[in-house]
Amino acid sequence: MAYDLVVIGSGPGGYSAAVRAGQYGLKTALIEKQARLGGTCLLVGCIPTKSLLHTAEVWTHVQHSEEEGISLKDPTLNFPKVMERKDGIVTKHSKGIDFLMKKNKVEVIKGFATLKGNGKIEVKTDKGVETVEAKNILIATGSEARMLPGLTPDDSILTNIEILKLQAVPKTLNVIGAGAVGVEFASMFNKFGSKVQVFEMLPRVVPVEDEDVSKELARVFKKQGIRIETGAKCDNIRKTANGVAMTITLADGKVEETESEKLLVAVGRAPNTAGIGLENTKVQLDRGFIKVNEFMQTGEPNVYAIGDCVAGMPQLAHVATAQGMVAVAKIAGKPAIPIHKNRIPAATYTEPGIGSVGLTEAQAKAQGYKVKVGKFPFLGNSKATIVGMHDGFVKVVEDEKYGEILGVHIIGPQGFELIAEAVTAMEAEATVETLMHTIHAHPTLYEAVGEAFNAVDGLQINA
Repeated sequence: MAYDLVVIGSGPGGYSAAVRAGQYGLKTALIEKQARLGGTCLLVGCIPTKSLLHTAEVWTHVQHSEEEGISLKDPTLNFPKVMERKDGIVTKHSKGIDFLMKKNKVEVIKGFATLKGNGKIEVKTDKGVETVEAKNILIATGSEARMLPGLTPDDSILTNIEILKLQAVPKTLNVIGAGAVGVEFASMFNKFGSKVQVFEMLPRVVPVEDEDVSKELARVFKKQGIRIETGAKCDNIRKTANGVAMTITLADGKVEETESEKLLVAVGRAPNTAGIGLENTKVQLDRGFIKVNEFMQTGEPNVYAIGDCVAGMPQLAHVATAQGMVAVAKIAGKPAIPIHKNRIPAATYTEPGIGSVGLTEAQAKAQGYKVKVGKFPFLGNSKATIVGMHDGFVKVVEDEKYGEILGVHIIGPQGFELIAEAVTAMEAEATVETLMHTIHAHPTLYEAVGEAFNAVDGLQINA
């Protein structure tokens, strides 16, 4: 008997889709090539990095505890213990996925899956090769870190995988790439005590964010002691006795040599679509990414795809999960509501933290909107004073004609948490006026969000 659904890949999108399929009563199997379930996000991505970022924040508070009237004598950072805690969190949640599979009657098959066409999947396991039949197939194979040509990851040239295995804080760390991954590790290791330099080829850091957010993060990073060079080209990367050296051509044309104990390459991610048998199907690709419609259907009947391997959507764990819900609903004959791309939140866990949703100011203007902008600094927020984090702001972009919320961009304390209100408001199609009249508890950080909506009409109180 064929499975109603076979999911390939156990990342957030894959395992969540399998759970939902089980909830809908579909006979479901989940194929995973790695020993543990969870995919990149849980094993070598979102979860371990956020664990380390949390510890880095705690360490910063400990080092500055005197400011809060707390005297600590000679605090030390036990980095192997930090990494042990991170590993424990990963293990706990991976086992949690195992439990979810059993609870929802999802059969887990450990092995490498290859599509053979006509609903057949060949799986290479440690016991040999078996063939699985499926009425529907969901590809959730994710992505892997891109590496610069000619380089191979090792103990000094690192991707997000190798850097999570370090057992000591490097004295110096160079980072190529100032997207979310690059700036998060830069923020983290700067707090742990590394001398950090970040080199970005594009004109600004976190280039997908609103330009004002990019400027603010660069300003604060520099204040924290992180060197930021945008418009920079890195080449002649080579191993040395002390680490990794490279040649940097700066934005002004100056050329310099730099050497660091470790080098993190964070230049984007490539889809894991090679070698999985797509040539045996009608699945279409765009630069290696799988093309899908609004219901996550590919060009092959009854074959769906979600997550990082899909073309045209942000490579974010929560996007993969949402896509999985759409695909499984379609498969199960339930109401399937397509994802609204402009309502997808983005989060970057630096300090200050970043959260955003919708159009940037530049994007809104480019699309022909007549915009109004409201901006409120955390300097005017009393809870920000209490927690000692004043950098940043909340920025609201409004369509002046209808009062529609086009975008909200936050950089500041817990910005990645505060964005939730804006996402909910946009999903509910609330207007700026609605949010102006929404009561925000005092004292809270999210008061700054309410103030920013009032600032659209110049009616903010505390700035």
